[in-house]
Order: sequence, then structure tokens, then C-alpha cells
Amino acid sequence: MKNRVTGLGGFFFKTKNPDQIKEWYKNHLGIPTDQYGWTFWWRDEQGNKCSTQWSPFQEDTTYFSPSEKQFMMNFRVENLKELLKVLKEEGVTIVGEVEEYDYGKFGWILDPEGTKIELWEPVDTAFYEND
Repeated sequence: MKNRVTGLGGFFFKTKNPDQIKEWYKNHLGIPTDQYGWTFWWRDEQGNKCSTQWSPFQEDTTYFSPSEKQFMMNFRVENLKELLKVLKEEGVTIVGEVEEYDYGKFGWILDPEGTKIELWEPVDTAFYEND
């Protein structure tokens, strides 16, 4: 596979009080947070509109499981199903099954230290129906 990761899709972290943290970042750094955190909108080299998500999660979330780390990275990828097949052949631990939504496909792996990594094959156009 030529390009495995094409960019950072998001950074997710655990916190005692997600709403308080979002408010702090909003007040002190000017980040326009919403219920999920903050979506950074940008364009790739071809001019396509893309997004990267910053999201605080409740400290007892199980979304990062089986990892016990305080954070989870999300990487943008192309051809998720093919990439997961290659990663499995290379001995990488795959977590769960691919999930598909109108904004893209998701899969999960573990790095050698047990950090859960979310792989996202985005459908960026799903965010821009009126643009």
C-alpha cells in the first residue's frame, strides 16, 4: 500500500469534566467548542475540504478500551479495509469490526504499548452538502 496514513483525524483524551475543559479552552484559547469538542476544518493539497477533531471524553469512557491510556489518536486513511488486512498480516492487533457511517468508515488497532488507535476513512463531503 502506497499511503497508509494521510493525516491526523483527531485527538481524543480523557478528563474528569469534559464540559469544564471545553469551556476552559474556549475562554482561554478561543477554541469554539461544541458538544463534541472542536472540529478543525482545512483543505488538502487537492483543495478538498477536510476535518480533524479535538475531543475531551469523560475519564471513565470505555471508548478507548482495551487500552488504558488517557488518550487515543485518530488517523485519516485511504482504503481502510485493505489497510486493516495488511496490518493483520503484519501481526498488528485489530480491535473490533469496521463500522460505517455517513461520514466514513472506522477501524481500530493497538500499538505495541497497548495504545488504541482509531483509523478513519473519511467522507469529508458529508459535512459540506451546502457548500
